[in-house]
Amino acid sequence: MKTAFYIARRYLISKKSVNVINIISGVSIAGVTVGTFALVVILSVFNGLDFSIKSLFSTFDPDIKITNTVKGKSFELNSIDIDKIKQIAGISTVTPIIEEDAFLMYGNRQYFATIKGVPTNYNQVSRLDTSSITSGRFLLEADHVPFALVGQGVAYYLSVGLSFTDPIHIYTLQKGSKGRPTIENTFNHNTIYASGIFANQQEIDSKYVLVPFGFAQELFQMEGRVSAIEVGLTKGVSEDVVKDEIAHVLGNQFAVKTQFEQHELFYRVMQSEKWAIFFILAFILVIASFNILGSLSMLIIDKKADIAILQSMGANQKLVRTIFLFEGWMISLAGATLGLILGVLICWIQIEFGILKIPGNDGSFIFSSYPVEIRISDLLAIFQLVTGIGFLAAWYPIRFISGKYLNGPVK
Repeated sequence: MKTAFYIARRYLISKKSVNVINIISGVSIAGVTVGTFALVVILSVFNGLDFSIKSLFSTFDPDIKITNTVKGKSFELNSIDIDKIKQIAGISTVTPIIEEDAFLMYGNRQYFATIKGVPTNYNQVSRLDTSSITSGRFLLEADHVPFALVGQGVAYYLSVGLSFTDPIHIYTLQKGSKGRPTIENTFNHNTIYASGIFANQQEIDSKYVLVPFGFAQELFQMEGRVSAIEVGLTKGVSEDVVKDEIAHVLGNQFAVKTQFEQHELFYRVMQSEKWAIFFILAFILVIASFNILGSLSMLIIDKKADIAILQSMGANQKLVRTIFLFEGWMISLAGATLGLILGVLICWIQIEFGILKIPGNDGSFIFSSYPVEIRISDLLAIFQLVTGIGFLAAWYPIRFISGKYLNGPVK
């Protein structure tokens, strides 16, 4: 084995009698290097986008959310044993919330938004805190006066400004209204002043307005009822394990969803795109590896005399084939190693310095440059893929071509 490796290494770096073989070998290494480099960079960018978007959702979304199995329907708060849920290991907070759509007016502007009633200390029981506030402050109640935190998108559509003294008018349909419909008996109406504007993610910012729980309860006529219960977990606790324990306590009447399940379709699309790109680049890498096949084929033809000399010295077919097999592996391994090093280096530069900026970014995006995250699991998968393709690319010419120049039939 050492002899085969030594001869293969000499063949790789030594000058061939036909110069084009050196060129093809260099092109083979370059092709594998570029393919590996592209895989590392593309997957790292997808990882960065995936992590960044998940972190934005996680700031607003709870670790676990409990809702009624009938979509969009509220339920009695006393129908759930909250004290029993709090006793489950790993749970840090249990927060009832009210979430309903409403019609908003501010001056002459109108907009439909989702009103979310939360406790006044919501910044302490959720990951949405003062760092999310772009204007004003995180305040939901002061001296028994309710205030609203408005999503940046909602504030934009309504032209809400904290320097203005106008309140936000909120209208919602009355429940169980009878008689001839009028403004008075069809709609519930209340007003509230904005204390701050928060920014999280465009879909959330253009949808939500946070108000005190009691204010929402009165507005939507939901005395004793809630839309959902948000559960916060201590760091390092498995969401799936706690979810199963909560589901066991509640039974089939309630749906218990982790953060992933709250945006399951979105996350699955992200993963599908990532692996679709992976397989497309892998296919391109397969095509690039045909250079290895051509390089080895020409090298075998070029080294006919060497093969004859080795056989006369007692080398068998297995040793000769192993020499050229190692040659193909080294081409693949050299390309994979160089590609991984270059890919990791470029990703590190982007992480540290953010050189590649997002086009057209005027400061409205959460991140100004493309986010990148390097994952060891991806690097291992890429290395295995490239070396596996290299093995197959080297095996074919050894199996089917070298037999023409070796004594005995090819088996």
